[in-house]
Amino acid sequence: MERKTVKLLGINIDTFGFEDAVEYTADLIKTQKGGQIVTINPEMIETALKSPYFEKILNNADLVIPDGVGVKIGLNIKGFNLKRIAGIEFSTKLLEECSKNHFSIALIGAKSHVLKKAVQILKSEFKELNIVYTQDGYFNDTERVLTELKEKSPQFVLVALGSPKQEEFIFEARKILPQALMIGVGGSFDVWSGEVQRAPEIYQKLGLEWLYRTTKEPWRLKRIFPTLPKFFLRVLLSRENVKRER
Repeated sequence: MERKTVKLLGINIDTFGFEDAVEYTADLIKTQKGGQIVTINPEMIETALKSPYFEKILNNADLVIPDGVGVKIGLNIKGFNLKRIAGIEFSTKLLEECSKNHFSIALIGAKSHVLKKAVQILKSEFKELNIVYTQDGYFNDTERVLTELKEKSPQFVLVALGSPKQEEFIFEARKILPQALMIGVGGSFDVWSGEVQRAPEIYQKLGLEWLYRTTKEPWRLKRIFPTLPKFFLRVLLSRENVKRER
């Protein structure tokens, strides 16, 4: 399956729909091509605009899906009508594929008790899930974790360290485990463990999960504002510049 991307503020974003993205990703595991999957949101793009290293990571990724609703709106402003792919739904579907195909899995991130609960619940949901390595997110000895990861040699690695730390970790881990597919999943372990409830379906359908989470965790406001308004302003100005060039 051929990969096609569009650019948003200099970042490549894939045009796959949900099912095609899953098929493309499963093929990367089966063929041992491996790669890095990024579930992009406006905050990550804003970080990339300030950090050449992080921009390099994003634009060297093997799949970049439009997770944040802000990215979908930004793409619409630029004239690209792409569907949002919720990162947690995408990751859950990949776990299902891994269970069916007996792919080995590693889970890295979150608090120790959250990780243990997530593992228990995921194993009860996907009976054939082959988890070969786990590590909570509270470690300083990255070299040890990378060494253990290499020894276990999982085919699919889920990293929940928050952005940009998780993307940076994956970028380095890929150097020692190039055949593995890796994805940053943010707070997904918290949801899978039952520690955090996902937004009601109506919020999900409207792309307002961020609003629901903010009402539950007001500290998120500092992260969203002024980042989101800045992001939309950049997109609008970049579109205006394109019009002038024409």
